[in-house]
Amino acid sequence: MQMCQIYLKPKEEFRILEGHPWVFSNEIDRIEGPIKSGEIAYVYSYKNQFIGKGFLNTSSKIFVRILSRIIDEDIDQSFFENIILESNKARIDLGYDNSYRVLFGESDGIPGFIVDKYGDYLSIQVLSYGIDIRKQMFIDILVKIFKPKGIYERSDVSVRKKEGLDLFKGTVYGHVPEKIRIKENELLMEVDIINGQKTGSFLDQQDNHKSIKPYVKNKKVLDCFSHIGGFGLHAAYYGASEVICTDISETAVQQIEVNATLNQLSQVKTIKADVFNLLRDYQEKHEFFDVIILDPPAFAKKADDIKKAYQGYKEINLQALKLIKNNGYLVTCSCSHYMTPSLFLDMLIDASKDAKKSTQMIEFRIQGKDHPARLGSDESLYLKMVVLRVKE
Repeated sequence: MQMCQIYLKPKEEFRILEGHPWVFSNEIDRIEGPIKSGEIAYVYSYKNQFIGKGFLNTSSKIFVRILSRIIDEDIDQSFFENIILESNKARIDLGYDNSYRVLFGESDGIPGFIVDKYGDYLSIQVLSYGIDIRKQMFIDILVKIFKPKGIYERSDVSVRKKEGLDLFKGTVYGHVPEKIRIKENELLMEVDIINGQKTGSFLDQQDNHKSIKPYVKNKKVLDCFSHIGGFGLHAAYYGASEVICTDISETAVQQIEVNATLNQLSQVKTIKADVFNLLRDYQEKHEFFDVIILDPPAFAKKADDIKKAYQGYKEINLQALKLIKNNGYLVTCSCSHYMTPSLFLDMLIDASKDAKKSTQMIEFRIQGKDHPARLGSDESLYLKMVVLRVKE
């Protein structure tokens, strides 16, 4: 059987050899053999060195997504089943149990495929053509391994259009209720995997939610961009005297109240508000906090957004810094991979200077251990969380 063989332009192999799993169309020198989207293509350097093989898609700028670096390895159902089994075992070994990311696409070796576990249910996201045309095979694998009550697909993200795929969301196995109750660290959380953010919730922040424990006991805490209350509810559970959770979404605010009641956290209050305006209002009222948490949505979703995003991040952190009591803490996050760690720290230096505050970095964290970052693939390191001690 004739194979599709792709030969790169000179020196284009270096990034891929360092671990990046994508081959872009503009890096290709020539193609030999049949070209069929969704099938396996073998990738070689300009000097005929085998680099890897993976699914081809002529409709995408990402022409090949590397699956294996072993030339004679079979890419079949057992290949994918073994990857998912190994990935899940790694999470269990790290202590994950009820809810976590089972498979993180490129980082775990199956580019364009995400699997999240929410208790007895799975939420999946299919982001590449090669996976999409084999979706039933992947569902069969997941049913065999996890025996879930239901699997819901959240392939309703615009990046699918770049693969030539339509947006889709719906139940693909069993039955999935509108709301699911999960265990996040020591808390019970009600999540909506059908209409909630991402695949239902921000599983990538679970470890970071737990990490705020040393900073919040007997403290007045303001949790901004709260979503369903991950940071704020953990602050209350870990002994904060007062917690204010704020989000611009009425649905999010209602869900925070449900989750607060679920965990008997009476010191949690909610405010539906635009965070930028709310921080300015607190300044006018001279109302200050021991701890402020910022977990905004991605201000930079593409490279062209970065200059505007930098200003947005700076403004929100600047206003928060002004409201923190002496020796209080700022817990601040960015989920845009374009906002690199070094750029994020530069922004915090800039914001601290303009706020006339002296700041010490106590912690620098990334996404949870169930969302491993693949070295050589910058896109997989996207979430940053910094804890600053704030001094006058």
